[in-house]
Amino acid sequence: MTTVSIFVDESGEQGFQSKYYAITLVFHDQSEAVLPAFTKYERVLQDAGLPDIPLHASPLLNGHDDYELLTVGERKRLLSHFLIMSQSLPIQYLTFLYRKNDFPSLPHLEMRLKRDLVNVLFEHINYLHQFNTVKLYYDGGQGLITNSLHTAIEYVLSKQAIVYRQGSPLEYRLAQAADFFCTIELTARKYQLHEQTATDERFFGAYGSFKKNFLKKVRRHMLPSQ
Repeated sequence: MTTVSIFVDESGEQGFQSKYYAITLVFHDQSEAVLPAFTKYERVLQDAGLPDIPLHASPLLNGHDDYELLTVGERKRLLSHFLIMSQSLPIQYLTFLYRKNDFPSLPHLEMRLKRDLVNVLFEHINYLHQFNTVKLYYDGGQGLITNSLHTAIEYVLSKQAIVYRQGSPLEYRLAQAADFFCTIELTARKYQLHEQTATDERFFGAYGSFKKNFLKKVRRHMLPSQ
């Protein structure tokens, strides 16, 4: 049996407090090993005297939650080590990014997300049909995401081929990768529109530095258009 896992993470709440709404899907062919990269990453953190905190990019950048007692320098190093680890992972991703003010209501945004998901899944149907099973990992935190994913995937693929799993970043490194990639794509949009924050610049520098040191490296993993 061949299986592809899809790990999902989002940025932005189900409301209009934040300007953007982003969702990232990370694809992993389960026949390709990821544990060696994880083991090396854990050893690097241990050797560097850094805590092995499940990556959650927004709290890391802002010094909240488990990162509250860490210095900016330590948080930068954690981000850098995770980036390096992600480069060796046999994964690909897609990100959907929307400006909320472009939609009159959340139902309209949900309709757009469903349509975009269906279109992308059909675009990559030959890739998906290589596998007997598609396992979707999402923590179920937002109904808009859950409904959109279930509708799109069940429309495009056979329901018998789909397995749903809880996919918290606390449990899965690949869910953390989805969080990381989602944050990088959202940050890229902010830089492109000159909306970057002081925190963005503190961690990523000017746009040229961000593009060279983060964006280009992350986008090597982008699922290519068919």
